[in-house]
Amino acid sequence: MATTPALLEVADVTVRFGGITALDHVSFSVMPGTIAGLIGPNGAGKTTLFNCLSRLYNFSEGRILFEGRPLTDFAAHKIAVLGIGRTFQNLALFRTMSVLDNVMIGGHCQSKSGFLSNALRLPWVKREEASLRERARDAIALLDLHDVAMRPVSDLPFGTQKRVELARALLAKPKLLLLDEPAGGLNHEEVDSLRLLLKRIQQELKLTILLVEHHMNLVMRVSDQVVALDFGRKIADGTPAEVQANADVIKAYLGDVGDVEDAK
Repeated sequence: MATTPALLEVADVTVRFGGITALDHVSFSVMPGTIAGLIGPNGAGKTTLFNCLSRLYNFSEGRILFEGRPLTDFAAHKIAVLGIGRTFQNLALFRTMSVLDNVMIGGHCQSKSGFLSNALRLPWVKREEASLRERARDAIALLDLHDVAMRPVSDLPFGTQKRVELARALLAKPKLLLLDEPAGGLNHEEVDSLRLLLKRIQQELKLTILLVEHHMNLVMRVSDQVVALDFGRKIADGTPAEVQANADVIKAYLGDVGDVEDAK
């Protein structure tokens, strides 16, 4: 019986900055339609891996395949068109623009219009813009942002701005959505709302999600798979329960049990 191929395959990826090895032969796969959490202490290599997936960093060894195609075959500006979307740890929104306009920007990577056709306001450009606006309104409704759609982003609470950035990422119609610290700066109630939201968009849009997150409760409750890194190496890969019980993961977060006992 045929097996479903992985949507994302990271194989023996190594990244070095001078004499520092940021990623050391990291390998894992993410299956389509799942949520995978990428965890690890500060400096574990999580953001470096995300930047490799976004083609912002090059890797010296290994390979990354997306739908079976090497990411190195594509320039960074083609990654969104390929089907990989991303949010960032630090918000990258246009603060004086409305929520609707910010979200619409996320769909321009798939626009066929150029400078001349936009300047001439050709009929097909108008139709494309109308379609983009309608899709933006759908994303805004999905993320419960309709009440603030016309307000400037700068007027909104931080948690709401996070949802705006997520809506913008969805407009590029990603097959794989990379979320960098989506719970950062959110309170307990907002984190729980985020968990429900991620599950909803995964199921309704048939999305695959890979998130980097320090909020362990969110990761363990929302993820189908968890990959743990420490000092650039993969130390665990499995279900949330398996990773939580892994001795190397416990040591990475809490220190050596023997050291803790000696310190008592």
